[in-house]
Amino acid sequence: MIKDVQERILKLKKEKDICILAHSYQGREIVEVADFVGDSFQLSRMAQTAPNANILFCGVHFMAETAKMLSPEKRVYLANPEAGCPMAEQMEPDMIQALKDMDPERKVVAYINTTAKLKCVCDVCVTSSSAVKIVKAMEDKKILFIPDCNLGAFVQKAVPDKDIKLLQGGCPVHASVTLKDLEDAKAKHPDALVLVHPECNPEVTDRADYVGSTSGIMEYAKKSDAKEFIIGTEMSIAEHLQYEEPDKKFYILSKKILCPNMKLTTLMDVLNSCEGINCGGGFEILMSDEEIKAARVCIDEMLRLG
Repeated sequence: MIKDVQERILKLKKEKDICILAHSYQGREIVEVADFVGDSFQLSRMAQTAPNANILFCGVHFMAETAKMLSPEKRVYLANPEAGCPMAEQMEPDMIQALKDMDPERKVVAYINTTAKLKCVCDVCVTSSSAVKIVKAMEDKKILFIPDCNLGAFVQKAVPDKDIKLLQGGCPVHASVTLKDLEDAKAKHPDALVLVHPECNPEVTDRADYVGSTSGIMEYAKKSDAKEFIIGTEMSIAEHLQYEEPDKKFYILSKKILCPNMKLTTLMDVLNSCEGINCGGGFEILMSDEEIKAARVCIDEMLRLG
């Protein structure tokens, strides 16, 4: 049955000029029909270079928004319209604008995991892999880093010469991991290297062998001579690595690291979206030219600095 659905999707992709982008946290059955797989910003850049007129994003809403902003001439769809991101949606533009007005010298650095509306009031955007590099490259000394305080703390430690203010926010999935979870995993697998995402709490990242983005974690595991790894990000990554590196062993740091929003998208959602594209169906990301222009300012600044 799964194979039949996948073959139908592959056929529709060719017929309707669709490029399928799948975030690394998606299930294996979706990854197998995707044209590109990666983290949120990698996929948005891939949307720019893809020759297709239609982009189908298998991820969450802010990711499809970013793809639309970078490729406004293309039609961008989200496979499941209910797939949001608690971190991206937890801060309101009015609140951040008010903080800017109170301290105009402090530049707002926004993690890419934010809504387009929030990006409109920010000065520069960053990804988990580029955050340290971009903050170092900024001429400004006073920074407000939003929304993830754990990623912000990671940057703060790496760039101690900057005055970085943090707000209480972040990814509830990664933030659920505790030091005890790490210690328990390490007790079960003492020879395994610990690879974690910077959205985890500082007490966890401080004990890791490697801290990096989703793509960074995967690249590190593939290139490493080590044979065992504890993966401290969404558990799909451990699964994908098991397929791609069958001679190595991968363990999840905690079974709590499961993103319900990423898991909302099913293979049938992908099929239904493909069938709807060019037929008046599918959930299309619609943004005005003004919205795109305002939200792109901080992304263009990220590209300039990064």
